[in-house]
Amino acid sequence: MKAFLKIEELFMFLLGIFMFNQLEYSWWWFLVLILMPDIGMLGYVINTKIGAITYNFFHHRAIAILIYFVGVCFQNGMVQLVGIILFSHASLDRIFGYGLKYTDAFKHTHLDDLEN
Repeated sequence: MKAFLKIEELFMFLLGIFMFNQLEYSWWWFLVLILMPDIGMLGYVINTKIGAITYNFFHHRAIAILIYFVGVCFQNGMVQLVGIILFSHASLDRIFGYGLKYTDAFKHTHLDDLEN
């Protein structure tokens, strides 16, 4: 099952690449921005609760999709780009086993629940 979920995440990441390709940005923007959502980890400097909240905000695909559709509604390519980067980054992270965080520890994620 775990391998199947990683394959699903790979296809989500490929969807993000496809969506990026629909925008008018050069490919180097994708490469530069793909790691930017990890800025959410800075919340862990304060404590694990704030860290989990900020990390999850930047890694939650529903938020990414909402941002993307706001960009579509307002015909704003930059907002669409932000949504696509957040979506793609979250999928890439999950391929490597990094899930949404619980407030007790950085390494305790929602993916741990799938293993039990």
